[in-house]
Amino acid sequence: MRIVFAGSPAAAVPSLELLARRHEIAAVITRAASPQGRKRVLTPTPVAATAAELGLPVIEANRLDAVATERIAALEPELAVVVAYGGLVREPLLSTPPHGWINLHFSLLPDYRGAAPVQRALIDGHGVTGVSVFRLVPELDAGPVVRMREAEIPEGATAGALLAQLAELGAHELAEAVDAIAAGTAVFEEQTGAPSLAPKLTLADGALDFTQTAPALLARFRGVTPEPGAHAMLRTETGEGERVKLRSLARSGAEPLAPGEAALAGRSAVVGTGSAPLELLEVQPAGKRPMAGADWLRGRGGTATFELPTDGRRGAGEAGVSRREEA
Repeated sequence: MRIVFAGSPAAAVPSLELLARRHEIAAVITRAASPQGRKRVLTPTPVAATAAELGLPVIEANRLDAVATERIAALEPELAVVVAYGGLVREPLLSTPPHGWINLHFSLLPDYRGAAPVQRALIDGHGVTGVSVFRLVPELDAGPVVRMREAEIPEGATAGALLAQLAELGAHELAEAVDAIAAGTAVFEEQTGAPSLAPKLTLADGALDFTQTAPALLARFRGVTPEPGAHAMLRTETGEGERVKLRSLARSGAEPLAPGEAALAGRSAVVGTGSAPLELLEVQPAGKRPMAGADWLRGRGGTATFELPTDGRRGAGEAGVSRREEA
């Protein structure tokens, strides 16, 4: 089957590689190269880099506008496939391929429609998630499903690790869906049940509120790692507050501390929560390199205090988020 593939991040690469072995890829649509890293080096998307390795033609487009629509239509694809492309697909492009567009989504639809299904499932403390392959329709992630597969969430998995696992699982489900469409045996079924939303994460979603329980904090930490990253505001003498990135957390058996109070417990740095304390395995103070939490705390005289929502700052997840997300 002649396919146009749209995707951008690393999570879309397994799907592109597998489809390229089984079908004809007329072109790969991906977002334009962007500055990355401290030196802001112009870097192509992981999908663009993979397409180049496979010798596939690439269309760089941050928006599927009239120009992109014309270029895609000229390729005469039978089917279009999208995996985390990062742009909306609208009419008339939506109806351009005879078999339409199908999308690989990293949740069990209609759960977690939106841009951050993996992250939101972890934040909510779920133990099971999955992947769905569905037909794109104008409404967000609401089209009929052709393939779905459940997956357990490994203990301690971060959003980055879980997404990589689901990307591999989803690639096989997506390839099976394309094979069935090509063979004329695909069966699409309407989604059932009440949908839930998974808006894109903001920096505020990474703020840890130490009045919450240790399990809730670990769930949020896992959901926001690696992006946008977990952090907390350190209380300072000036009252300005200092953002500290929390790069690695773990359960601790240390004696309880007041929420937000950090102290040394033997060779470990621990912080109090609304229940049991947590160990600060690795932190990154503003403007400094990552370091062991115990080293950081020793450098501060052995104690520190993180701000709580009652200090007048917004707690985790209180920032406004858009409900309209991109494919």
